[in-house]
Amino acid sequence: MPLTTSSSSLALSSLHLRIEAEEKEHQWLLKQIKRKQTELNNFVEQMRSLATEIFEKGNSTFKKVAALDQEIHALFEEIFCTRKFGKQTKKEIEEIYRNLQMAGIITPTQHPIDEEELDELFEEQKQEENFFCNGQQSYHQHESEAEELAESSENKGRSESARQVRQAFLRLAEIFHPDKVTDSETQVHHTELMKEINKAYQEGDLARLLEIERQHQAGEEIDNNSEDDLTRKYNRLERENEFLKTQYENLKRELRLVKRTPEGAMVSDYRKAIKVGIDPIAQMLSQVEGEVRVISSIRDFVKDFRDKKMTIKEFLQGPEAMHQMGREAVEDLLAEMLADVEEFVIF
Repeated sequence: MPLTTSSSSLALSSLHLRIEAEEKEHQWLLKQIKRKQTELNNFVEQMRSLATEIFEKGNSTFKKVAALDQEIHALFEEIFCTRKFGKQTKKEIEEIYRNLQMAGIITPTQHPIDEEELDELFEEQKQEENFFCNGQQSYHQHESEAEELAESSENKGRSESARQVRQAFLRLAEIFHPDKVTDSETQVHHTELMKEINKAYQEGDLARLLEIERQHQAGEEIDNNSEDDLTRKYNRLERENEFLKTQYENLKRELRLVKRTPEGAMVSDYRKAIKVGIDPIAQMLSQVEGEVRVISSIRDFVKDFRDKKMTIKEFLQGPEAMHQMGREAVEDLLAEMLADVEEFVIF
């Protein structure tokens, strides 16, 4: 008998230690998830506020750009409709129109493709399809099988995660549902708490549900001298920690993805600029004003051609603003290449 008692005590002691380790990890995960959620929410809110500020300060300038864009398109449309050109001259004028679009000076518009270009396009596509057909069939077969396995595993994980969230929700709803109490003051408190519980449930936020459970000591009662109770508690903590780890990793990935969006990159650049005393919004609006001047000069250039204030030869040379932009683009490309070389040498 003493041996049995000693073995039982050792088992209980071991369970207590394992539970203690799981609880420590549990608290750490809850803290990290809350911190990461706050960071994500703050970043998204800063994206919204920055976009709103840019829109409010730059709305009139952006309208100017839009108006100039429409005007240039209308001028070219009028030129093509009202003036007669030879086939080669018309192609060269259309090339200038396309270049303005490709350079991002005006918005792109669809151009009709003649029958010869269309035949060439389909012929190239047919040759490519014949060349890759056999290899693609084999590749897609293996890819499909891999996707099915991955999807099956992912769906299983999501299903189990949803089950954990639902179980936590039901445990809390059983305790805090307003209909469970008669005292009016407690009912009000439970109603507000249930709103938060419902929100966490709808968002699949297991961490928040578990945090509410911990804050209000709503977990099941455990007999610390019962091996069955302790084992059940340990298993539950272990499962919950696994799902909390997944929630934490998902939050980190979501934050990384948000930061990689153009809007996210803008927020990151904004923060860096503010640190060194630069007003990035004022700088950006100044740049846009400069672009307005460039687009205005191009508008005037096209307008002069429409009004026959310049020869076809002068027009085909293109606007000076585009030549300047071309030189700047080359300079920027060289600068990027040099930066890449320097980075390669450093690493």
